Amino acid sequence: MYVADSRTNTSAQGAVRPSAGRRRAALAPTVLALGTVSLVTDVSSEMVTAVLPLYLVTGLGLSPLGFGLLDGVYNGFSALVRLVGGHFADRGGGRHKWIAGLGYGISAVCKPLLLVAHALTPIGLVLAADRTGKGLRTAPRDALISLASTPETRGRAFGVHRAMDTAGALLGPLVAFLILRATVDGCDAVFTVSFCVAVLGVLVLVLFVPGGRGDAVPAERPTLRAALALLRGRDLRRITVCALLLGLATVSDSFVYLLLQRRLGVPDRWFALLPLGTAAAFLLLAVPFGRLADRVGRWTVFLAGHGALLVVYALLLTSWHGTGLPYLVLALHGGFYAATDGVLMAAASDSVPERLRSSGLAVVQTGQALTRFACSLLFGAAWTVWGDRAALSGAAVALAACAAFSLTLRPKGTVPA
Repeated sequence: MYVADSRTNTSAQGAVRPSAGRRRAALAPTVLALGTVSLVTDVSSEMVTAVLPLYLVTGLGLSPLGFGLLDGVYNGFSALVRLVGGHFADRGGGRHKWIAGLGYGISAVCKPLLLVAHALTPIGLVLAADRTGKGLRTAPRDALISLASTPETRGRAFGVHRAMDTAGALLGPLVAFLILRATVDGCDAVFTVSFCVAVLGVLVLVLFVPGGRGDAVPAERPTLRAALALLRGRDLRRITVCALLLGLATVSDSFVYLLLQRRLGVPDRWFALLPLGTAAAFLLLAVPFGRLADRVGRWTVFLAGHGALLVVYALLLTSWHGTGLPYLVLALHGGFYAATDGVLMAAASDSVPERLRSSGLAVVQTGQALTRFACSLLFGAAWTVWGDRAALSGAAVALAACAAFSLTLRPKGTVPA
């Protein structure tokens, strides 16, 4: 499929904007290269994520509150550095690849450190460093994808990238499961193999992702103040507010899997396979949902994804214990990510100028990550004090209220032209 584009300039990412009358593939090579990097890296990171809840709660005996704290660090600490990563990527006009590479490298180095961390404090520090790397790389990577695609195909580009990313998420737990079955010190072996795979991802980024400095350094250097000033714009402000509110009611993946295990009595040795269901659904639906968002409107698809998450909460609260429960829960969970992850970035990209693309996306990502961090803490505390059902009931009510409010804040830039 080809599209025409009247703009003519070479971006810092090496993606050429074709002139009028020229045609180019809707999917730029930069998107495919970054998708490969994310695929390899996610094999590494999801190997760790798959065994981490069981390792912490069963192996180290952490309470739900302690696990909620660490899980919040793992998923929310990156919020503290996303703005920094986005800012430095925009300064100089061509640093997106190298800031992203720094982030991937930091996360890779953290994997073997888990071998020597056996208490709450050192594990928390290692996870914080790992999420620092994720925070540095996320906004520059998404800016590369956004700048390499046209507004008409941006949803599809993010969908393809997220599908490749999720292919790694699908393989990671499977590799972890095989390692756990084949070794005595299973978790230590998982952490070691994870490090080797992470190094491979960094090499793919350096060798195959177009990079280098752009054609020119912007006349006016981007600043953090300029990035935050983007929130004065109606559409981006509304997108950010909704991302914050909905993130505050988004229970982390690890808690969903722990709740599902308790409901069904899943043996510990099979726990690492639960993320496979989410990843498989995400993989299958990311591209179709991305293309659907380009056609019917990104906000519609984004809110529908949160509707799927609300159904997940409802299913986990029911008394149904049928054999179809885990398949349905994990399919809807993966559908939630397919309809929200890349779609949110595609929607936000429409409201951010190119010179501040990385910083602007980081503003949205930072707000969402901070509220998800808060959700992990609140959910873990509520579980400890009142039990898992009460905690999940509160999250369901909060999600329904936030989704209803978000329906009234429909940004104009998120509907199809």
